[in-house]
Amino acid sequence: QVRLAESGGGLVQAGGSLRLSCTASGTIFSSVMGWYRQAPGKQRELVATITSGGSTNYADSVKGRFTISRDNAKNTVFLQMNSLKAEDTSVYYCNIKGRSNYGSDFWGKGTLVTVSS
Repeated sequence: QVRLAESGGGLVQAGGSLRLSCTASGTIFSSVMGWYRQAPGKQRELVATITSGGSTNYADSVKGRFTISRDNAKNTVFLQMNSLKAEDTSVYYCNIKGRSNYGSDFWGKGTLVTVSS
């Protein structure tokens, strides 16, 4: 089984920073790792993704403020969030897509980020 363990959420003031981490356990190949978020009453949306080769993709709303990175050796993805805004308040979910014996798309349980204005 492939499991994702997230950490790093919390409460921060507007303008502050947080760093999220997510480590995948289990074997998965050719993976794309990413972060999504879901605010109350809204649909889950893409925040950022990164391929195993390091290609990144960001939502327009976070470009220039968030940076996604990964450590392939540790199957870990990071999301550095700077200049946080109240509208960034959401549950952030880690995701990994790739090839494994157990499926191709896995989600973490989510970590809450609250930005106070």
